Amino acid sequence: MGEFEVHRVRFFGLVPAGVRCLACQPRGPRLALARTDGAVEVYNFAANYFQEKVIPGNEARSVEALCWAAGDRLFGAGLNGEVAEYDLSRLCVAHSVDGGGGPIWSMAANSSGTQLAIGCEDGSVKLFQVVPGGIQFERNLDRRKGRILCLSWHPSDSHIAAGSIDIVRVFNVSSGQTVQRIMVNYHVHKVKRECILWSIAFLSSGTVVTSDSFGRVQFWDWERGTLQESHTVSTSAVLSLSVSEKEDSIIVGTSTGATYQFQLLPVKRGSLEKRWVRTKPFQHHTHDVRAVAHSSTALISGGLDAQLVIRPLMEKMQKKGYDAALRKFTFPHRRLVSCARKARLLLFQFSQHLELWRLGSTDETGESQGPALVQVLSQSPRCLQDFGHELSCAWAGPEHIYCSCVSPCGSWVAYSTASRFHLYQLQYKGDSISVKKV
Repeated sequence: MGEFEVHRVRFFGLVPAGVRCLACQPRGPRLALARTDGAVEVYNFAANYFQEKVIPGNEARSVEALCWAAGDRLFGAGLNGEVAEYDLSRLCVAHSVDGGGGPIWSMAANSSGTQLAIGCEDGSVKLFQVVPGGIQFERNLDRRKGRILCLSWHPSDSHIAAGSIDIVRVFNVSSGQTVQRIMVNYHVHKVKRECILWSIAFLSSGTVVTSDSFGRVQFWDWERGTLQESHTVSTSAVLSLSVSEKEDSIIVGTSTGATYQFQLLPVKRGSLEKRWVRTKPFQHHTHDVRAVAHSSTALISGGLDAQLVIRPLMEKMQKKGYDAALRKFTFPHRRLVSCARKARLLLFQFSQHLELWRLGSTDETGESQGPALVQVLSQSPRCLQDFGHELSCAWAGPEHIYCSCVSPCGSWVAYSTASRFHLYQLQYKGDSISVKKV
């Protein structure tokens, strides 16, 4: 075996963006993920959950909700008040429509994928028709005070349940009127603080499932407006909730980093009566679990610690193997570091700036530690250039950097966004460096 040098790089100060929301493609193999910096990623279940596409973020666009509609069309909405459709071939926003109700906190598609419902800051729920080449505003549902933080369609597409602060409203889609109001704090005595409903699900049985800032997962009969079951799973907020396609399993994520699974089980063996039972707690995250998803074979969660965790359901697996392994995606799958070997330079890519570093050097022999020879650096690594100022001067736009590279000789640096390509020439004079835009 030949000798070679290994330089341990510990000065790349990358801070991955946290996971904000998830969306599984209905009856499809894809998972869409949005991060706090506005980037959208698409993973493919059919090939070991590999990262299929990445749409770079944008400073002017935050993504609070994602959903699939009309098969393989992906939509996103956020605090800029727009509903955007993503072009998954060109990896950019194809077109966007102003929601007309201020910041958008939630969005959901009906079961047929022909309509989108969005929940806005002004308390309105708006319906959009999914048409070829875009979406069209259809109408407003009954408007009330309070931002709409979560939405869920009934599987029959006849009703929509919307969660706000202290209240759940159920809308009749055909008439647009509110047909039920449920005060979630009605059963709690001496409550002086607001109850924020972070997530909601409308089951085909007529049960509305909510998760709130009191750490509760509650099950409501929407027609009577009565509480069926209540489970306190955490001392802090339950931030996210997702239901399996068969509606027999629920996963919830909390602000303590824990996720819990609920299963609909018979009260006793052979009984037709069933109840929701908390069966499995998992602690895979260190921060808020802002998003969860339930596929047919796995529980999926994403948190502010930037981790995407996929935990297979062993009872759904035919045999043990690679598909049954726990997966944690922490670091970006894209190449964010490029190397100029001849010049001993490294280019680090961040969302809005680049850093060019020179590797350290050594003149000493070093100490032998087993088969390796550890050498002490006589000259530490040094940042030669931070391209943050140059990039902002070149084009003061909100787009994030998609890819970058430094030439093997170290004299050229190139990078691109979704719409522009930039090339710079570098000239070295001793320890100083000059940057010229080409």
